[in-house]
Amino acid sequence: MRTAARVDANQREIIRILRDCGVTVQPLHTVGKGTPDLLCGYRGRNVLLEVKDGNRYGSRLTDAQQAWHRSWRGQVAVIDTADDALRILGVI
Repeated sequence: MRTAARVDANQREIIRILRDCGVTVQPLHTVGKGTPDLLCGYRGRNVLLEVKDGNRYGSRLTDAQQAWHRSWRGQVAVIDTADDALRILGVI
């Protein structure tokens, strides 16, 4: 049985800011198996985002996340802040 997915402390705030800026956000952290945390849509573009907490020691991709990122043929990015996400999505 799978244990509960750990959510980085900054994820809730990042989701709030993205939504306030008009980005649609679908949390995916419960999918597991290395799947990124967020599916975001903005102006006809979809981006998968893996949220990491840059303030937390050891906040890096797990082996499962690294494998998922290597196998994915679309866009996926690792972010630490809402500004990172807003830049990637082209909001700012």
